[in-house]
Amino acid sequence: MSEPNGDRALKITFLGTRGNIGPKNRRHRMHTSALVSYRGRRVMIDCGETWRERVARVAPHAIVLTHAHPDHAFGLDAGSPCPVWATEDTWEHIDDFPIERNLRHVLSPRSARQIEGIRFEAFPVVHSIRAPAVGYRIHANRVGLFYVPDVVWIPDRKAAFHRILAYIGDGATVTRNMVRRHRKTGELFGHANVRQQLGWCAEEGVSRMIVTHCGSDIVGSDERTVGAKVRDLAAEHGVRVEIAHDGMERVYA
Repeated sequence: MSEPNGDRALKITFLGTRGNIGPKNRRHRMHTSALVSYRGRRVMIDCGETWRERVARVAPHAIVLTHAHPDHAFGLDAGSPCPVWATEDTWEHIDDFPIERNLRHVLSPRSARQIEGIRFEAFPVVHSIRAPAVGYRIHANRVGLFYVPDVVWIPDRKAAFHRILAYIGDGATVTRNMVRRHRKTGELFGHANVRQQLGWCAEEGVSRMIVTHCGSDIVGSDERTVGAKVRDLAAEHGVRVEIAHDGMERVYA
């Protein structure tokens, strides 16, 4: 991973890395959000409750949402200072937010769009029954990343992971099972654990994973101990891993 100067590299800043949990600490205070920057343009991914009245400080040129859960979208319940992009499913859940109509844009699954010079392609993922979610394949300057903060399963994982430099995934649980099945429909919901996601990376030939949307396994524990455990799991799969924290930046060229 290189860290070049200039704005021609793709940079991701982890604005927030805490899931929808009670515990917080100095490394994980804000709800999960990321800022993707390229050639001076900035796109914020997700804007949860803790970002309410703080978006102006980030000054994004656009906001992209993964789904409509409060810790991912409710920072916009008083409006947005910039264009917002989301799937039709997400817009249905937040239609009453006072976001001006001219700022509302729809992202169709598997239809890539250029947003502020950065290519976003939404991939439907299994996570929530009530608030359908997507992950984003992000591409700029021949660099590809896949970002999905909440996930049980990625149906079209091979396409999502094709020639990406890093997978940025769900840290709600490290090894515990947090996948549930609806009693009537049989639909799955919840969160895949980090160990499972490392397995996805190994299967698809992705050598790097960054853990975000950290749950109580990470935020409520000694992170040095948990970090060592996560690195051991990653070594078993031949994947390099790191746990993101609020304010962490990574630059790709």
